[in-house]
Amino acid sequence: LPSGTTVRSPIVGTAYLAAEPGAPAFAAVGSTVKQGDTVLIVEAMKVMNAITAPTSGTVKAVLVDNGQPVEYDQPLIVIE
Repeated sequence: LPSGTTVRSPIVGTAYLAAEPGAPAFAAVGSTVKQGDTVLIVEAMKVMNAITAPTSGTVKAVLVDNGQPVEYDQPLIVIE
């Protein structure tokens, strides 16, 4: 993993990088995020769970694809 703060999935589900199909990604590589910003959504059992940035910084890596199934504790995004 790249250095920085790794955001991990708190649940098993499906990762979505944007609010809806065709919308801009919450957090693209190189974008700036503030602590508490939504960086992606993990959907589980039809519930959309906003995953927020634990720290402010620049998105260094997005480690999942839109619509990808994710496991508990799987690395999702790296913020530096």
